[in-house]
Amino acid sequence: MSNKLSYVLVTPYTVAKSRVGGVIARLLSQTDLELAGAQMFAPGKDFAAAYAKSLRAQAKGEVSFLADYVEQNFTAAGNENCRALFLLFKGEEPCKKLAAICGHLHPEHKSKMEEIQGQSIRDTYADLIVDPKEPEKFVYFEPAVLTPRTQEEADINLKIFLPHLKSAGNIIEGFSYPAGAKVERTLVIIKPDNWTYSSSRPGTIIDMFSRTGLRIIGIKVHNFSLAEALDFYGPVEDALKSKLAPVFGKKARSLLEHEFGIPLTEETEKALSDSFGVEYARDQFEQIVEFMSGHRPGKTESRQVKCMILIYEGDGAIGKIRDVLGPTDPLKAPGGTIRREFGSNVMVNTAHASDAAESFEREKKIVGINENTTAAIIAEYLGQR
Repeated sequence: MSNKLSYVLVTPYTVAKSRVGGVIARLLSQTDLELAGAQMFAPGKDFAAAYAKSLRAQAKGEVSFLADYVEQNFTAAGNENCRALFLLFKGEEPCKKLAAICGHLHPEHKSKMEEIQGQSIRDTYADLIVDPKEPEKFVYFEPAVLTPRTQEEADINLKIFLPHLKSAGNIIEGFSYPAGAKVERTLVIIKPDNWTYSSSRPGTIIDMFSRTGLRIIGIKVHNFSLAEALDFYGPVEDALKSKLAPVFGKKARSLLEHEFGIPLTEETEKALSDSFGVEYARDQFEQIVEFMSGHRPGKTESRQVKCMILIYEGDGAIGKIRDVLGPTDPLKAPGGTIRREFGSNVMVNTAHASDAAESFEREKKIVGINENTTAAIIAEYLGQR
C-alpha cells in the first residue's frame, strides 16, 4: 500500500491556550506515521469560507457543525492574527490512524462527567456541551483539532490548504504587547535524538516551553544539510579547539610519560595540544555536525535525520526559553529543565535555543526560517495523484 498524506489542523483556540505540545505528543507517540511538515499560519476569511464549504459538502455527522465553527473562529480577532497549526502526516492509512487518535465529539453533561476518560485528543481538549432540555442546541463547542475521516476528504481539503500555506509565509506577525515589554524572538531546535522512534518527547518539550507564556509564531520540520550544519555550528569549532586542545594535550603528555618513563617538557605538551589536541577537538566538532545533519565532513555515507524548528516571541523570550531549557551539560542542569529531563550529554542534549538576539538573527538565516517545505510536499503529492 502506497504512502498517502493527511493532516491534523490544531484550532486557534487550542494554539492560544498553549495546548500544542500535548496534542503533538499524542499524535507522535500513538502512530507510526511520519510527521512530514508543520506550519503555523493565520487563517483569514477566504480560507475559512473555502474550508467550511468543503466540510459542508462532506455533510456527514459532526462535519456539518464543524463548518459553522470554522467560519466563526478561523479569522483574525481584533487587530491581532489568530494562529492555527497545520500538521502534515505521511504513511499508510493516515486518515484512519489520525482520526482514531483525534477522536469523536460527544455531547457532555455534568451528570456524565464520570464517563469522560480522556483517551483521545478531543476527549482531553475538546468540548461539546448541549442544552439538556434541547439536545440540538449547543451551549459551548470547541473541537480542539480537525482531521479528515477518509482519504478522499483529505485530498480535497489538501487542495484547499495548498494555496493558503504557500502564500502564508512561515512567521506570523502583528501581535501587540503591554507597554514596557522587552519583546524578543528566539529560535529553538528540537534535535534529532527526539525523532529516532515514535515518542511523545517532542510534544512534551514544547509543552514544557509553554510555561514561559510565549507565543509560537513559526514552526517547521527541517533536515539540516551538511553546509547548514557547518555554518550553524561554525562558532563552536573554535570554542572546542580553545577548550579541549590544551586538556587533551596535557592528557597525551601524561600518557606518554607513563608509557615511556621519561619526563616531557612544556614545549612538547604545547606541540601535543596543537596537533593531537586540535585533531580531537575537530573530531568532536564533526560529531556534532553529523549528529545534526546525518552527514560527516569528508565522508560519503549519510543518514536521514530530522529536527523541528520553532520561533518563540514575547517579553524576554531569549532568557525565558533558556531558563526552561537548562545549561548545555544535562548533568549540570537543574531539575525541572528540559535538558535535565531528556538530555544525555553535552552533544546529545535534546534542544538548542538562541543565546542572544545576534545569535537569533544569524541562526534564522541559516535554517531559512521564512521557508517551509509543507506546501511543496502537498503539491508534489497532489501532482502525483
